[in-house]
Amino acid sequence: MATQTQKPVAGPDAASGAVPAPAPGRTRRLGRALRPGPAPGANGAALYRRWWLPWLWTLPAIVCAAAFGVFPFLNTVVLSFTDAKPLGGAANFVGLSNYTRMLGDDDFWLATRNSLLYAVIVVPLMVLLPLLLAVLVEKRLPGIGFFRSAFYTPVIASSVVVGLSWQWLLKDEGLVNTWLEKAHLIRDAIPFLSDPWLILLSAMGLTLWKGLGWYMIFYLAALGNVPRDLHEAAAMDGAGPVRRFWHVTVPGVRQTMLLVGVLTGIGSLRVFTEIYMLGSPTGGPGGQARTLPFYIRDVGLDPLSGNAGYGAAVSVALFVLTLGLTLLAQRLTKGDEE
Repeated sequence: MATQTQKPVAGPDAASGAVPAPAPGRTRRLGRALRPGPAPGANGAALYRRWWLPWLWTLPAIVCAAAFGVFPFLNTVVLSFTDAKPLGGAANFVGLSNYTRMLGDDDFWLATRNSLLYAVIVVPLMVLLPLLLAVLVEKRLPGIGFFRSAFYTPVIASSVVVGLSWQWLLKDEGLVNTWLEKAHLIRDAIPFLSDPWLILLSAMGLTLWKGLGWYMIFYLAALGNVPRDLHEAAAMDGAGPVRRFWHVTVPGVRQTMLLVGVLTGIGSLRVFTEIYMLGSPTGGPGGQARTLPFYIRDVGLDPLSGNAGYGAAVSVALFVLTLGLTLLAQRLTKGDEE
């Protein structure tokens, strides 16, 4: 019976030591096996996705941002170098004359002073008072939800409605003056709505009252991230509530405090409705309580005597002031992180 000879397995050549090349079919199988696949958890279709496809999804947002943000800003900058009128028409290039006029305009500096004073007083109070309010309502007590809702109610109220309510409270024959007179604390009505300084202070009080509940929510979220172990350890070391507040709570919510400060500062420089509702459309007697947005409306949007180019120059100055405040806050944030 003939024996069947078994073919030797392909191996290195005894003479040259070279490995024979695999068959073509095996080469294709090895190529598919060694081809890099998608990352773990990724869809395999991502390998064949066009590079511009993600941009296609964000295109509507980019168009809206360009149409309602970038273009108006650039148009304002260009407009500040012209003598354009509010109702349109031919606009002539005037160079830096609008900015030169602005630097010598006493009304501009008065509005700038009022805006900066508004920010200097409102920002520290708005950073601290909502934090104290959040600490008070943070505890889970019966009925605490009612107080949280009550503190938040002014936030959802219309600014115009709130302004009219405060106007009714602060006018000469309003509730505040009537109560003070009946309590024999004053003889004559306090001119809350006719004195420029009192108009500004009343507007600041309105801003604080309306914003307390909004920033209280910010702090409630931040307080939830402060470890309870730190409070317990400080209490065991003999620290009272005040010391725990300054040495545990405040460092734990410092980033939120910086955020509230930036948002409040920007809002204070842009305040308009409060001054308009409490100081009348003129911004107080002789416009003495006008802020920068109020002044921009008066000099740039008046259909008869307004100069849109000069109003645009003042708008650019307001933007530079706001940008400087934001950069200062960013610098403080970096210093805190270091």
